Amino acid sequence: MTSELLDQALVEEATKKSGLIWVKGAGEAAARALWHAWHEGAACVVGDGPGEQPLPGLVEGGSAEVTVRSKDKGGRLVSWTARIVRLTPGTPEWDAAVAELKGKRLNAHDGEAMPQRWARECTVLRLEPSGATLPLPDGDLAARPVPSPATTREPIPSGLPKLLLRRRRG
Repeated sequence: MTSELLDQALVEEATKKSGLIWVKGAGEAAARALWHAWHEGAACVVGDGPGEQPLPGLVEGGSAEVTVRSKDKGGRLVSWTARIVRLTPGTPEWDAAVAELKGKRLNAHDGEAMPQRWARECTVLRLEPSGATLPLPDGDLAARPVPSPATTREPIPSGLPKLLLRRRRG
């Protein structure tokens, strides 16, 4: 019994303090970094809408594997299995989760209208811990980054190193 309580406390504290969690949905090859808010015993995420984070393999429900990293060092702290619960707009659970998420959302272009946009265009999910923590893996877990339109393949301009050096000296 105490082992379960310690696991629960570890999952909650680590997830609350981490800015990102790595989530691997059912059928997905790689985990994806997601911003979240911890609310009433679960990590809440919003996405799958214009301008929001993608949630591949999560919207369909089921379960997911969540890995929490250290905010200080970036290393893996704990991994746990989550039960995915989709929240319905307008319910008290949805309203409470969105209130927490709204405070964590950075650089939103629509400010106070954000919850209405999320209700129309996005999905809000609760990732509820189910059971004990997963064992930490052995070996290297390096994986290729997920393809993104935010990457660039152009070489850096030749004058950039000189420009950066000049700024440091001045």
